[in-house]
Amino acid sequence: MNKNLQSLYQIAQKPSRKIIGLMSGTSMDGLDVALCEISGAGESTEVKLLDFDTIPYTEDIKEEIRQVFAKETINFPHLAMLNEWIGVLHANMILECLQKWNISPENVDLIASHGQTVMHAPKILHGIEKFPNATLQIGDGDHIAVNTGIITIADFRQKHVAAGGEGAPLAVYGDYFIFGKKGENRIMLNMGGIANFTYLPANMNPEEVFVTDTGTGNTLLDAFTRTFYPDMAYDKDALLAKQGIVNQALLDALKQDEFFKKPFPKTTGPELFSKAYVYRAQEISDTLHIPSHDLLATLTRFSAETISEAVHSLNLSNLSDFTVYTSGGGMHNPLLMEWLQELIPAKFARTNELGINGDAKEAVLFAILANETVAGGESDFGTRRGIPSVTMGKISFPS
Repeated sequence: MNKNLQSLYQIAQKPSRKIIGLMSGTSMDGLDVALCEISGAGESTEVKLLDFDTIPYTEDIKEEIRQVFAKETINFPHLAMLNEWIGVLHANMILECLQKWNISPENVDLIASHGQTVMHAPKILHGIEKFPNATLQIGDGDHIAVNTGIITIADFRQKHVAAGGEGAPLAVYGDYFIFGKKGENRIMLNMGGIANFTYLPANMNPEEVFVTDTGTGNTLLDAFTRTFYPDMAYDKDALLAKQGIVNQALLDALKQDEFFKKPFPKTTGPELFSKAYVYRAQEISDTLHIPSHDLLATLTRFSAETISEAVHSLNLSNLSDFTVYTSGGGMHNPLLMEWLQELIPAKFARTNELGINGDAKEAVLFAILANETVAGGESDFGTRRGIPSVTMGKISFPS
C-alpha cells in the first residue's frame, strides 16, 4: 500500500484526530485557523477547539484577490498564479500558528482547507440553461500539503455541486452533527459577507434540517465603509451606521431583486450583492446623494430585514420557542443584532455558549467535513434539493 494511503488509513482508525480547519470568506479580512480535536463521526461527532487565530490579510494580499474576485472579466494567468500563491500563503500561515501554539506539524493529522472563493455562480444567478451550478475556490491543496507536510483535504464545494447542491452553504452538516440538540429548536445564524442559517428541529430528524443563504451579511457594509472611509476595513461597532437614518425608498428598492423571490434553499454572493447592485437601487429610488451614514444605516437594515424575512418565510410555529445562535462578523455589529432581535421573536445567543467560538465556527465546520471524509459519511439527509448526503473534499498528500 502506498505510504500516504497507509497514513490516511491509520488516521481514520484513530479514536480522535487533530484537524486544522481553515476559512477565508468573502470579506477577505484574513485566514481563520482552528485547531480541533475531533472524535466520532456523524451524529456522534465530538469537537474540542484547542486553539484558534485569525491571520489578517495584508492590503497587498487583498488587492491581489480583488483583481479576480467576483469579476466577469479577469487576467487569466493572474488567476492561475494566484491559485498556487494562496496555497503557499495559507501553508505559511498555518506553520506560523503552529509555531505560536508550540505544536509540531507531525502532531496534526489533517488540514481542512476551504480555500478563497473567487466566484460563486449557482444556476439561479447565472441563468444559462446548459451550464450547471458552479463555484470556484483557489488556494491549491497540494501546495498546502507539500509546504506543511500535513495531509490536506480541500475543494469541498465541488462534490456538493456535483451531487446536485449549489456548493453552499455547507454549514448544515457540521451544524447538525455538533449543534443539534434533542428537545430544542435551534437556528444557527452565520453572518459573514453573506448571511445563512441552518434550522435544527427539536426532533433531530435530519430530513427536516434546512439551510439557506438569506442574502447579504456584511459584504455591502464593508464595501461602502471602505469607499467612504478608506482607512477603515469595516464599520466597527456600527458607529457610522448608528449616526444615520434608514432611507425607506432605498431599502424597498434593495429588496426588489428576483433573488428574494426564489425558493429555498438558495445561495448567493458578492457577484450579485456588489456596489453596482446598490447604485442601481439608488438610481431607482432617486437616492444617489444621500449621506454616507444614511446609506450605511440602510444597508444594515437591509441585512437585518432579509435575514428576518427568510426565517419568517419558513412559517415556523412559536418562534419564541427557538434559540438563534449567532456566529461570524455580523454578531459583533450591535445595530444589526438590535434590529434582528426586534424582528425575530426568539431567544438569541452566540455559539460561544455551545462551546465553539463564533468567530471560529466556520473553520471548525470544515474540520468536521474533513473528519467525515476520512471517518464518517454514513449520515442520510434524505433526497431534498440542496443537502446531498455525500462526503466532500479532495485529498492532497505531502509527498
